[in-house]
Amino acid sequence: MKVLKEVTKWDVDYRQPNHTYLLDGDKIVAYKPWSGMEVRVSKTRKAKLDQRYRKFEEFKYVEADWPGVNVSTTGPAVKQVQGSKGQTYFVNTESGSCSCVGFSFRGACKHIKQIKETHRAKLVQQQINR
Repeated sequence: MKVLKEVTKWDVDYRQPNHTYLLDGDKIVAYKPWSGMEVRVSKTRKAKLDQRYRKFEEFKYVEADWPGVNVSTTGPAVKQVQGSKGQTYFVNTESGSCSCVGFSFRGACKHIKQIKETHRAKLVQQQINR
Protein backbone atom coordinates (compact mmCIF):
# COMPACT_ATOMS: atom_id res chain seq x y z
CA MET A 1 0.00 0.00 0.00
CA LYS A 2 1.14 3.49 -0.74
CA VAL A 3 -0.32 6.93 -0.20
CA LEU A 4 0.03 9.59 -2.89
CA LYS A 5 -0.93 13.20 -2.32
CA GLU A 6 -1.37 15.19 -5.51
CA VAL A 7 0.64 18.41 -5.60
CA THR A 8 0.07 19.36 -9.24
CA LYS A 9 0.01 23.09 -9.91
CA TRP A 10 -2.79 23.51 -12.43
CA ASP A 11 -2.68 26.39 -14.91
CA VAL A 12 -6.32 27.44 -14.40
CA ASP A 13 -8.13 30.41 -12.85
CA TYR A 14 -10.00 28.32 -10.28
CA ARG A 15 -9.03 25.97 -7.45
CA GLN A 16 -8.43 22.56 -9.01
CA PRO A 17 -8.85 19.85 -6.36
CA ASN A 18 -5.81 17.73 -5.56
CA HIS A 19 -6.86 14.64 -3.61
CA THR A 20 -4.87 12.13 -1.55
CA TYR A 21 -5.04 8.54 -2.80
CA LEU A 22 -4.51 5.15 -1.15
CA LEU A 23 -3.22 2.73 -3.77
CA ASP A 24 -2.70 -1.01 -3.99
CA GLY A 25 -0.18 -1.13 -6.84
CA ASP A 26 -1.72 1.24 -9.36
CA LYS A 27 -5.34 0.59 -8.29
CA ILE A 28 -7.27 3.11 -6.16
CA VAL A 29 -8.41 1.62 -2.84
CA ALA A 30 -9.71 4.91 -1.38
CA TYR A 31 -9.16 8.64 -1.54
CA LYS A 32 -9.50 11.71 0.64
CA PRO A 33 -11.01 14.71 -1.14
CA TRP A 34 -9.02 17.95 -0.98
CA SER A 35 -11.90 19.57 0.93
CA GLY A 36 -11.14 17.42 3.97
CA MET A 37 -14.34 15.41 3.72
CA GLU A 38 -14.45 11.81 4.90
CA VAL A 39 -12.53 9.02 3.18
CA ARG A 40 -14.23 7.61 0.09
CA VAL A 41 -13.65 3.89 -0.45
CA SER A 42 -13.56 2.29 -3.90
CA LYS A 43 -16.22 -0.37 -4.26
CA THR A 44 -14.43 -2.38 -6.94
CA ARG A 45 -10.75 -1.46 -6.51
CA LYS A 46 -10.39 -1.68 -10.30
CA ALA A 47 -9.89 2.02 -11.11
CA LYS A 48 -6.32 3.02 -11.90
CA LEU A 49 -4.77 6.36 -11.00
CA ASP A 50 -3.60 8.15 -14.14
CA GLN A 51 -0.39 9.91 -13.10
CA ARG A 52 0.48 11.37 -16.49
CA TYR A 53 1.15 15.14 -16.41
CA ARG A 54 0.51 15.18 -12.65
CA LYS A 55 2.81 15.47 -9.62
CA PHE A 56 2.50 13.49 -6.40
CA GLU A 57 4.26 13.17 -3.05
CA GLU A 58 4.43 9.71 -1.52
CA PHE A 59 3.66 9.17 2.18
CA LYS A 60 3.83 6.17 4.48
CA TYR A 61 0.54 4.29 4.89
CA VAL A 62 -0.88 4.65 8.41
CA GLU A 63 -4.05 2.60 9.00
CA ALA A 64 -5.52 5.14 11.46
CA ASP A 65 -5.49 7.81 8.72
CA TRP A 66 -7.85 5.74 6.57
CA PRO A 67 -10.94 4.88 8.69
CA GLY A 68 -13.32 2.38 7.13
CA VAL A 69 -10.65 0.97 4.80
CA ASN A 70 -9.60 -2.63 5.36
CA VAL A 71 -6.46 -3.39 3.38
CA SER A 72 -5.04 -6.35 5.26
CA THR A 73 -5.56 -9.67 3.48
CA THR A 74 -2.83 -11.67 5.22
CA GLY A 75 -1.75 -12.58 8.73
CA PRO A 76 -2.98 -14.78 11.56
CA ALA A 77 -5.86 -12.42 12.45
CA VAL A 78 -7.26 -12.36 8.91
CA LYS A 79 -9.90 -14.92 7.95
CA GLN A 80 -11.17 -15.46 4.42
CA VAL A 81 -14.97 -15.60 4.02
CA GLN A 82 -17.12 -16.50 1.03
CA GLY A 83 -19.83 -13.94 0.28
CA SER A 84 -23.39 -14.93 -0.59
CA LYS A 85 -22.74 -14.30 -4.31
CA GLY A 86 -19.35 -16.04 -4.41
CA GLN A 87 -17.11 -13.07 -3.66
CA THR A 88 -14.15 -13.48 -1.33
CA TYR A 89 -13.88 -11.11 1.63
CA PHE A 90 -11.27 -10.76 4.35
CA VAL A 91 -12.26 -10.33 8.00
CA ASN A 92 -9.61 -9.02 10.38
CA THR A 93 -10.50 -10.47 13.79
CA GLU A 94 -8.15 -8.11 15.65
CA SER A 95 -9.54 -4.86 14.24
CA GLY A 96 -13.07 -6.23 13.70
CA SER A 97 -13.12 -5.07 10.07
CA CYS A 98 -14.13 -6.61 6.75
CA SER A 99 -13.18 -5.88 3.14
CA CYS A 100 -16.82 -5.90 1.96
CA VAL A 101 -18.72 -2.83 0.81
CA GLY A 102 -21.30 -3.22 3.57
CA PHE A 103 -18.64 -2.81 6.24
CA SER A 104 -17.23 0.29 4.58
CA PHE A 105 -20.70 1.91 4.72
CA ARG A 106 -22.14 0.61 8.01
CA GLY A 107 -19.08 -0.40 10.02
CA ALA A 108 -20.63 -3.84 10.50
CA CYS A 109 -21.52 -6.80 8.27
CA LYS A 110 -22.74 -10.38 8.22
CA HIS A 111 -19.24 -11.69 7.46
CA ILE A 112 -17.91 -10.53 10.84
CA LYS A 113 -20.98 -12.03 12.50
CA GLN A 114 -20.33 -15.31 10.64
CA ILE A 115 -16.72 -15.46 11.89
CA LYS A 116 -17.83 -14.74 15.48
CA GLU A 117 -20.52 -17.44 15.36
CA THR A 118 -18.08 -19.98 13.90
CA HIS A 119 -15.55 -19.16 16.62
CA ARG A 120 -18.23 -19.44 19.32
CA ALA A 121 -19.35 -22.82 17.95
CA LYS A 122 -15.76 -24.11 18.02
CA LEU A 123 -15.38 -23.01 21.65
CA VAL A 124 -18.62 -24.78 22.62
CA GLN A 125 -17.50 -27.95 20.81
CA GLN A 126 -14.15 -27.85 22.65
CA GLN A 127 -15.99 -27.57 25.99
CA ILE A 128 -18.18 -30.55 25.09
CA ASN A 129 -15.19 -32.68 24.07
CA ARG A 130 -13.37 -32.16 27.38
